Amino acid sequence: MSEPTTPNEGSSTMTGTDRTARITWSLIAEPSDLIAFGVCAALGPAGALELARHGDATALLRALDGELPSQATDPERAAPVSRAQRALERWRARLERIDVDAVRADARRRGIRILTPYDDEWPELLEDLQETIPHCLWLQGPGRLDALLGARAAALVGSRASTPYGEDTAMTLASAFAAGGGTVVSGGAYGIDAAAHRGALAADGGATLAVLAGGLDRLYPRGNTQLLETLRERHLLISEAPPGTAPTRWRFLARNRLIAALSRVTVVVEASWRSGALSTARLADQLSRPVGAVPGPVTSAASAGAHRLIRERGAVLITEPADLLDLLPGGPAAGEGGFAVQDELDLLTPADRRVLDAVPPRSSITEARIADEVGVRAEEADAALARLELLGLVVRTAQRARRARATS
Repeated sequence: MSEPTTPNEGSSTMTGTDRTARITWSLIAEPSDLIAFGVCAALGPAGALELARHGDATALLRALDGELPSQATDPERAAPVSRAQRALERWRARLERIDVDAVRADARRRGIRILTPYDDEWPELLEDLQETIPHCLWLQGPGRLDALLGARAAALVGSRASTPYGEDTAMTLASAFAAGGGTVVSGGAYGIDAAAHRGALAADGGATLAVLAGGLDRLYPRGNTQLLETLRERHLLISEAPPGTAPTRWRFLARNRLIAALSRVTVVVEASWRSGALSTARLADQLSRPVGAVPGPVTSAASAGAHRLIRERGAVLITEPADLLDLLPGGPAAGEGGFAVQDELDLLTPADRRVLDAVPPRSSITEARIADEVGVRAEEADAALARLELLGLVVRTAQRARRARATS
């Protein structure tokens, strides 16, 4: 599969140069490299790459107005000039080792296409990442990213050390959501991620995509290879990391921001107290995206993180697919539901329910007898029966009432 051509690509030397520069930055800078993001935002990808090749620490500081963002790879206690110099050194070390044209050719051979903000397929949802928007994305599969996301994309994430309860819940939520035309976004990992993907795949017409932490040429985890290959064949695999990149802890954490950004809503199905899935929920909250959490047994350590989100972070309690739909922009369409379906009995007042209970299930009864049994005035019984008749629960004829259909 060749890299797609867009109206913007190649339309000007500047655009083509910036596109190649973005791909180059993807190869030389980690997704957690905030200094790289900062200089690209300040100078543009091509101008920032020129500085990376030939500039000095002073020029880098000047481009960033003398303020470098703090990050784990450059402790804030170091002098700004030292941090700037180290950033230049790590970029140049990788620049010496890479061949951008060779990487692009290899990606094409593997059916991996490269997506940048210049492409029509680039999803607007990523714009909310602002200064940490990816330099580019690496995609594999027949799905079109912007179309898959649309108005209905939900991240279902959770612990790798999941329980049967968590996996069953994730599959049920994902299947119902995908069957209704939604796209399930997750990370392809063991546990809840895998259950969510499988649930979506099982739904008729369902869609799901996986955001991976490493290169798409080395599917990880290996135990999920068959699942990820199915996703690649039917839908889409995505990574911010170029081919040849191994998944590491910091890349998983950076990957989580993409899961949050590519989804309209994030639901943590099952997570321990310090689960990495909680970082996805936190990032979604920072992006002003709705966050939900599924409750588990109060004695289960596997659900402690989900309970923590509900208690401390105000996550919405999710108990059925309808709850997830409620979090989407515009809410659920009429007729969409979940595990429990509201019926007319849920709408009754206690007084009306008492009147209904006085109506025998298989025979009729006089309205006067109902009033006597319930202990209300005749006009009160008449008003209650009128409301029950409007709801289709009773039928009244000749001052007698009977059940319209079986109710409980």
